[in-house]
Amino acid sequence: MQNYPIFIDLKGHPCLIVGAGPVALRKTRLMHSAGAKITVVAPDMCKDMREEFGGQVVYHAREFHESDITGYRLITAATNAPEVNKRVSELAQACNVPVNVVDEPELCSFITPSIVDRSPVLIAISTGGGAPVLARLLRAKLEALIPASYGKLAGTMSRYRDALKTAMPDERNRRIFWERVVQGPIAELFFSGRNNEAEKALESEIKRANDAPENTGEVWLIGAGPGEPDLLTFRALRLMQQADVVLYDRLVSREILNLTRRDADRIYVGKKRANHALPQGEINQTLVDLAKQGKNVVRLKGGDPFIFGRGGEEIELLAQNRVPFQVVPGVTAASGCATYAGIPLTHRDHAQSCLFVTGHLKDGTVDLNWELLSTPQQTVAIYMGLVGLPIICEQLMAHGVSAEMPIALIQQGTTKDQRVYIGTLSTMPDVIDQQKVKAPTLIIIGSVVSLQSQLSWFEP
Repeated sequence: MQNYPIFIDLKGHPCLIVGAGPVALRKTRLMHSAGAKITVVAPDMCKDMREEFGGQVVYHAREFHESDITGYRLITAATNAPEVNKRVSELAQACNVPVNVVDEPELCSFITPSIVDRSPVLIAISTGGGAPVLARLLRAKLEALIPASYGKLAGTMSRYRDALKTAMPDERNRRIFWERVVQGPIAELFFSGRNNEAEKALESEIKRANDAPENTGEVWLIGAGPGEPDLLTFRALRLMQQADVVLYDRLVSREILNLTRRDADRIYVGKKRANHALPQGEINQTLVDLAKQGKNVVRLKGGDPFIFGRGGEEIELLAQNRVPFQVVPGVTAASGCATYAGIPLTHRDHAQSCLFVTGHLKDGTVDLNWELLSTPQQTVAIYMGLVGLPIICEQLMAHGVSAEMPIALIQQGTTKDQRVYIGTLSTMPDVIDQQKVKAPTLIIIGSVVSLQSQLSWFEP
């Protein structure tokens, strides 16, 4: 993080604004809305500020003095004199008083973000002071997405926190209760403007909060996609934010993992070739055990859980133990990596079918159905085939596929580290042998690969 995000309480606290022009007026409005006791120092006060805040701020109609700097919780410099702004910054920082100089991020000890105000819900958006236009654009998008009634919902929840704490002492059960509120019919009543009806419904729910306590958890098997966080589904994000525990594998990027709840327990269960952090059987049993402890568990897997992801093996044991579960599909590597590499998996002129194949079988061999893979007018997408690549190329040529058949190997597809290696069945082993290829990789074989140079669009 470039800046540490923080919300500061200004209610009833003295704050100084140096300057009294249109920019200072905007800062005065923000501080005043937060309840600050504002002092303004400036030779002249603009007409709009005088009309709006003339009787609500302490105004000193003079130049800034060094003695003005003490006794304030927060200071803002908003003059059109760079030397004055710089001096205010130097003096404030020498006294360890937070200071903001408008449009001069290098002189600031704090910056003011773009704000979406749904009080008491407040969303702050910052680009570190470097791209304020982008921050305003993001704010506009959020303004359109978040109804004003979220503020009423949040205010009501705040008033009833103590009542629920008395009725439901267990912290985890309270969290589950509030999750049901904000995602259920009570929230919908607020969103439709029926506030009184919504509050009565909330009171009723609190009175019977412990009638049917939640004793068992649920497991959510979620496909994290090929690596790019933007490729997650909305449903995946929603469930990731509700999990008590997250089990994740090595294909799940740090950026995706950081979208889970910050207070959730994280358990790494990743696998490399011949090196498993936790054997599959233990992973399956861990999911059962955690759910029976009453925890909501996310099993976060790269790609799609049901395409070479052992998802079927994991939920078999859950079903046998009557543990509730959901499966959330993800963008599988073949689709995501091919798309980001500019290689269509099907094309009327090249391939009328597509095969998904794993290049690493359960017994460690690469003994595939070579006759099927050698069928013309198709695309073959091979997962986990890096180690077996020489055998794959050799066997396909031995089964009648042209040595000039195009082949692509995509390294860490959809991410900033994506690299695409292009060759033919006869040349690809040598091409890869000269590179330091990093897993995960995907191999695509077929004449569609010849389109890559023309259709490539993603520049990692």
